[in-house]
Amino acid sequence: FYRGSGLNLTSGQYTAPVAGFYTFTTTLHIVRREQQRKGQPCRWNRLRVLICVQSHCQHSSKLETTSWLESGGDLFTISVTGVLYLQAGQYASVFVDNAAGSPLTVQRGSDFSAVLLGV
Repeated sequence: FYRGSGLNLTSGQYTAPVAGFYTFTTTLHIVRREQQRKGQPCRWNRLRVLICVQSHCQHSSKLETTSWLESGGDLFTISVTGVLYLQAGQYASVFVDNAAGSPLTVQRGSDFSAVLLGV
């Protein structure tokens, strides 16, 4: 479902048409392509998903969730949701920080949404 002019499917960025508070949600279905190597420490089995404003994931203008991947599964679902303030023309996009130690692929059926709550 795609409505409005803020989403650029090529860049994967949502650009705010007006300044205001936006609620963002993403749900990613992720497949791990290789099993965890035997003896690999659990601390590396972490996956973070972030929604960042202007690609500044180090600053406070982000939403973030962290998941510890189970050693027995290949398919994971991870979600993040929250409210961010964007100026007109600023963009938000989704980032995956993969510390899982194996290649990951985001599957079809994953989604991203942005809805203006108010100015």
